[in-house]
Amino acid sequence: MTELWEELSTIVWNIFNRPRLADYIDILIVAFLVYQLLKYTRQTRVSQVAKGIVVLLLASWLSDLFGMRTLSALLQWVISAGPVVLIVVFQPEIRRMLEGIGNSSLFERVKTDDREIEVALIVSEMTRALLNMAKRRVGALIVIERRTPLNEIINTGTRVDGVISQPLLENIFEPNTPLHDGAVVVRDDRVVAAACLLNLSEGTGISRDLGTRHRAGLGVSETTDATVFIVSEETGIVSMARGGKLTRHLDARGIGQILHELYDAKEQDLQVPSLMNFFKRRQRHDERPDQEK
Repeated sequence: MTELWEELSTIVWNIFNRPRLADYIDILIVAFLVYQLLKYTRQTRVSQVAKGIVVLLLASWLSDLFGMRTLSALLQWVISAGPVVLIVVFQPEIRRMLEGIGNSSLFERVKTDDREIEVALIVSEMTRALLNMAKRRVGALIVIERRTPLNEIINTGTRVDGVISQPLLENIFEPNTPLHDGAVVVRDDRVVAAACLLNLSEGTGISRDLGTRHRAGLGVSETTDATVFIVSEETGIVSMARGGKLTRHLDARGIGQILHELYDAKEQDLQVPSLMNFFKRRQRHDERPDQEK
């Protein structure tokens, strides 16, 4: 522990007494990473463990300061074994973070399916299905896949592989039918699977008025980039979960706007320009007369 504080003191002294441009860039990068980490772990069990780690470090420093050798040795042993324990305990969270990095724009996967997505038809069918189920207070949970593959969730349910339609969605969630209990996974313009199992959200700031269906929708939105529509069986309210946040009281206009944003983006993914076309456009731009530039 003493060596750690000595190294930190040396780093701080070098920063304030011999600052370089690389030092400032280093500080900015670390600050950004810490901010993103705090933002990512807010209202999850990671934040609670982080508080415990801070307490352990503070206790270790105080025990070393006051010469409590036995307590200091015990705490140092716990801290030295900490990285391995954290990797084991937070394996799902670490995997989630790595998936988020892999699904960034730098590694955005190119869709190979050349089917044209009928956006207007999909939006109309799904909106009518959600509103009809809300009117009849039929609980529903629809997960729309985006860039993060949902194969693990799909494998927990029953394969459907049907084109999105209002009757299909309403029939799946009709009470007392074999597939009504669980989530539907939508990929592009097809209902891939039904009766899928979702992990519940681990967030601590969720209202107690929200039931298991809402917690499941929030849970999958926390671990993937999927957009989830939820119809409350008790109130008939239509909600949307995305990025671990819940938007409630959606009407036809709100549902249509969200679906258009999703499927318009999917169409743009299908139209990926080739590298050759990029250079051709660049060449035409460079060949323009000076007065046009």
